[in-house]
Amino acid sequence: MLSLKKILVANRGEIACRIIRACNELGCATVAVYSEADRNQPHVRMADEAWPIGPSPARESYLCLDKLIDTARRSGADGVHPGYGFLAENADAAEAFESQGIVWIGPPVKAIRLMGDKLIARETVAAVGLPLVPGTGKSRAMTDDELTASASDIGFPLLVKAAAGGGGKGMRIIRAPGELGEGLRVARLEAQASFGDDRVYLERLITNARHVEIQILGDRHGNLIHLGERDCSIQRRHQKLIEECPSPAVDEALRERMGAAAVKAARSVGYYSAGTVEFVLDNKTRDFFFLEMNTRLQVEHTVTERVTGVDIVKEMLRVAAGESLRHRQEDIKLKGSTIECRILAEDPWNHFMPSIGVISSIASPSGPGVRVDTGVSAGSEITPYYDSLIAKLVVWDETREEAIIRSLQALREFQITGIKTTIPFFLQMLETPEFRSGNIHTKFVEDEFLLKRSRNEELEKVAAVAVSLIAHGRRGRATTLNSNASPGPGAWRLLGRRENTGTRL
Repeated sequence: MLSLKKILVANRGEIACRIIRACNELGCATVAVYSEADRNQPHVRMADEAWPIGPSPARESYLCLDKLIDTARRSGADGVHPGYGFLAENADAAEAFESQGIVWIGPPVKAIRLMGDKLIARETVAAVGLPLVPGTGKSRAMTDDELTASASDIGFPLLVKAAAGGGGKGMRIIRAPGELGEGLRVARLEAQASFGDDRVYLERLITNARHVEIQILGDRHGNLIHLGERDCSIQRRHQKLIEECPSPAVDEALRERMGAAAVKAARSVGYYSAGTVEFVLDNKTRDFFFLEMNTRLQVEHTVTERVTGVDIVKEMLRVAAGESLRHRQEDIKLKGSTIECRILAEDPWNHFMPSIGVISSIASPSGPGVRVDTGVSAGSEITPYYDSLIAKLVVWDETREEAIIRSLQALREFQITGIKTTIPFFLQMLETPEFRSGNIHTKFVEDEFLLKRSRNEELEKVAAVAVSLIAHGRRGRATTLNSNASPGPGAWRLLGRRENTGTRL
C-alpha cells in the first residue's frame, strides 16, 4: 500500500481518468475537480469524491491555484497529481502545494524552474556537454538588433522561439533575412500573450529532421534511468499527431547515446519523477541536438508503457511517496512496436478546424494489443474551452508493420458520431508509403501529405438519421419503464441515472 492516502487529480479528461485508475490500483482514494462544463464527464464519476471549482473557462477553474489548494485542504488530500497541461509545469504551483504540506506528484521545483525556461535549459545542458541546435541563447532578454546581428552567423532558414513557452506558441519560421523583423514582432506579441514573457531567441531550422524524445524516470534517492525513445515526427503546426515506440530511425547504439544524454541532462538539475528530454534528429547525418525538457507526464507516455511494461503513472505515485525505483537500467527492454493516434475533435476535411457538439455515440475498438484511453462517453459535450483531445488509440504488435496493420483495423472499428474527428486522417496517413517505410520528418504532414476526400455524403446522412432514431427510441423506452411497478425510483429518476452513469436499462 502507498503511504499517500488521498490524491487530488488537478486535471480533466483522459489523463484524469488515467491517474484515477492508477491511484485505485495502489489503494489511494481520489478527488476529482470539475468545471461547470465538465460536471457530467467520466472522470467526475470515477473518483471517490468530486468537487466543483468554477465556471467553464480554464482560467476560472483548472488554472485557479487558490481554488485547487483550497479543495485539496478541504477534502483532506495529501498529494496532488497535475497530469499534463494546465499547472503541470508551473513551479509556483508546485511550491504552493508543498508549502501547504501537500505532496507534488512530479519533479522538484528547482528542476521545473531550470528546465521550464528554454534559454536557461540550453545553458544548463550545454554545461554538461549536450549538443545544442546552433542558435542564440542568453537567458537575459536580447534586443531585436542583437538577434538580427546573430542571424547571419546562424544561417537561414531559422526559427524564432519563445523562451518561456511551448506548443508552437511564439514560434515563427524565418526563411530569408527580410522576414526576420516581422517574425520577431509577431513572435514577441504571441509569447507575451501566452506566457507573460516576450523573450525570444533564434535557432537554426534543421530541415528533414525527426522529433525523437527520451522518457526518463528517477527517484528521490538518486536513481535515474531512461525508458527508450518515442518518435513524434508526425506533427501539424508543431502539435504531435502520431507517436511510436521504438523509432524506426533509431538503432540500439543511437538509443544508448541519446538515453545517456537524456539521463545526464536530468541529473544536472537533480531530477526525479517522470520527465521527457526532447531531441531533434538529423535524418541525413544522424546527429541529434537537445531541444527541450518537459518536466511532467507526457500525453504519449502510453506507448512507452506498452513496449517496456513499466506503469509510469504508478511509478510517479511511488516516487512521490518516497519509494525507490523498482527498475534498473538493465531491466528495461523494448518489446514489440506501439503506435499511438491522438483522436482529436477536429475536422480534417476543413483545415482541422475544431469540432464542438455532443457525442451521440462512441464505440471503441478492442482486441489483442489495443488500448483506448479516453475521458468522454456517449452524451459528453465537446466544448471550445479545452484542447481537442478526446481519446488516444494505442496499438501494440510484435513488429512495426504488424502494429500498422492492427492500428488500421482498430481505426476502422472506432466509431464516434455527433462530431468530426481526425480518424479519417489517420486511416490515410498509416497507408502512405512514406509512413510505412518510416521515411518521415516533422514537416511531412504540411509539406508532402494530401488528405484525399473519399466521403459518401448520402451514406453519412442516412447514418445520422439512424443514430437519431436509435437515441430517440431508447429515451422513449426509458420513460415508460416501471410504469406499473411497486413503489421505488420513478421513471424520470431511472432515466437520469442512466444518462449520468451510461448504464443500459
